[in-house]
Amino acid sequence: MKTSLPPLLYADTHASADMLYFGRVEVHDPFIAFGARGKKITVQSALELGRVKKTSTFDIIIPRDEALARAQAQHGAKASTAEIIATLAKEYGQRSFRIADDFPASLYVKLTQLGLKLTFANGLLFPEREIKSDWEAACIREGNRLCSVGYLAAEKILRTSKIKGAHLIHQGKPLTSERLRFTIEVAIKEQGGNPQDTIVAGGDQACDPHERGSGPLRPHELIIIDIFPRVTKTGYFGDMTRTYLKGRPREVQRRMVATVREGQQLALKAIRAGIDGRAIHAAVSNYFEDAGYETRHDKSGSVGFFHGTGHGLGLAVHDPGRMSPTTPYPLKAGSVLTVEPGLYYPGLGGCRWEDVVQVTATGTKALSKHPYNWEIR
Repeated sequence: MKTSLPPLLYADTHASADMLYFGRVEVHDPFIAFGARGKKITVQSALELGRVKKTSTFDIIIPRDEALARAQAQHGAKASTAEIIATLAKEYGQRSFRIADDFPASLYVKLTQLGLKLTFANGLLFPEREIKSDWEAACIREGNRLCSVGYLAAEKILRTSKIKGAHLIHQGKPLTSERLRFTIEVAIKEQGGNPQDTIVAGGDQACDPHERGSGPLRPHELIIIDIFPRVTKTGYFGDMTRTYLKGRPREVQRRMVATVREGQQLALKAIRAGIDGRAIHAAVSNYFEDAGYETRHDKSGSVGFFHGTGHGLGLAVHDPGRMSPTTPYPLKAGSVLTVEPGLYYPGLGGCRWEDVVQVTATGTKALSKHPYNWEIR
């Protein structure tokens, strides 16, 4: 059931996309923020006070020293975060709040003991986060431009690398996942992005979709590069994946790469507001099965297509929205989704293509752009 209760948050903006959404300002230590009387209110330390006043969307910004003094007057010298929240809630006539499902447990217990009524969101604290404005879509597009910057840097290194036997050599040294990842991330940082955990995985390493990759990259093997940088200025993410091969691919590799691209195209053409994300995922899965790419699960792991077709993207890499085989999820106009089918078979390698779209009433609007030229000689 929907609730009209105002939100209460206690988190830092790196850990909580909800907090960044609520106040539109980066603060690296946990802080108090809540709604009351139609206003957004926060408590800030002296270290953050001036900056938050200048750059945030909070209506009322209370110095922590002042808030603590008021709490100590009510609750004694040992008053801390819980007592500050209880004191301010009483002053603003607000005794009930809605909280995120991952709200700090110890703080929840203390606040309820102090008489506040806290109702878990039981889902999204801010359901409106799923629908992106034109400005938010532009921020995500910028994140994906940064992805493209990274791919251009990677492609340059792969083109200039030499094949010597079973090795790729760049500037006289073996080309490794670590070296290629470093080049990608430096290029993105130079243009205002914050890339973390970039995936550069070749050969069988790429068959584990979240394996970052390590060690030498080999010629004639598929290399998955998955880049998801955060735009430093806005906090929004990009997320794109491309697959490469330096050398001469085998026909089985060509066929798998083409099949994954066709699966992605199938999904892109099917997306529109109102359609169930499960149906799109099922269509891609069935397409792969019909093409002869079986998905199997055993004690050693999984092969084939064993992750979702896409997820929401925004202030978190996994924002609201999904296309997966789990619960029903009607897609909404204005939501932003990745579209990223993949196939993974040890001995053959892995392939994934990922792009980002905004859902419309009749289809999609592309928020990412980079070529699919995967064969590099």
